[in-house]
Amino acid sequence: MNTQQIIKKLDAYERLMRLDKPIGILLLLWPTLWALWIASRGKPDWIVVLIFVTGTVLMRSAGCVMNDIADRKYDGLVERTKNRPLATGEVSVKEAYLLAAGLSLLAFCLVLLFNKTTILLSFAALFLAVSYPFTKRFLAIPQAYLGIAFGFGIPMAFAAVNDYIPPIAWILLAANVFWAIAYDTEYAMVDRDDDLKIGIKSSAIFFGKYDVIVVMFCYMAMLSLMAYIGQSLGYGQYYYLCLLLALALVIVQYKTIKKRLKADCFKAFLHNNWIGLAIFLGFVAQYYFKYSA
Repeated sequence: MNTQQIIKKLDAYERLMRLDKPIGILLLLWPTLWALWIASRGKPDWIVVLIFVTGTVLMRSAGCVMNDIADRKYDGLVERTKNRPLATGEVSVKEAYLLAAGLSLLAFCLVLLFNKTTILLSFAALFLAVSYPFTKRFLAIPQAYLGIAFGFGIPMAFAAVNDYIPPIAWILLAANVFWAIAYDTEYAMVDRDDDLKIGIKSSAIFFGKYDVIVVMFCYMAMLSLMAYIGQSLGYGQYYYLCLLLALALVIVQYKTIKKRLKADCFKAFLHNNWIGLAIFLGFVAQYYFKYSA
């Protein structure tokens, strides 16, 4: 294999892992950072943060590879996914399995730096990542399962920092499930026509004409749970100001998706990064001004 072929293969691996599309990493990372800030009371160990950020990138990449392995017979039939490396044959199924295994192994090596509770939780996280792609075959709302998978860094973060999982962690996970249903329904609205043709289930299909209403309900449920978390932890004005910013971004989401145009729905999905960031800034501001006062 010459240099040009190696570069071409590496490019295919990059696209298979979706490193060229970091939105998934960010949507997986924000809830993990929320949990780390709560668990550490705003003073996280930066080595722990670095490990979780690296692990997030590795597991999201592995999840994308496993998703494409599971969907390899469908991706070629969907306009948005027909050029994915497995669908085009740029990467073989064997190569994909080896890549997913290697990424998962690297992530597990990082988890071994933590306590037994975190290590045990990592097996559940791996199961969720591997099984999620198949839920699109039988679950009416696979986006809810995605919310658990994308939010499992929450209990792992609490376990890594404090070696136990408080009730607030599960409330935060529930908030993330509502958020995932909201943003991934926007994503599914883009593929709805293709998914109907090939028999893939999604929340956009299940909710039908009520899709926009349900998306907004899920956003409101997520923000309500985040407000409850703030109240339970005794947070002040800075946190709630950032929640109001997140609410303003949700209102923009409604204006973006209300006509159900595919390009607008995809743009709304991408903009969820800013909602996650706004909430994260609320945690940072809360603890910064608390300790600097």
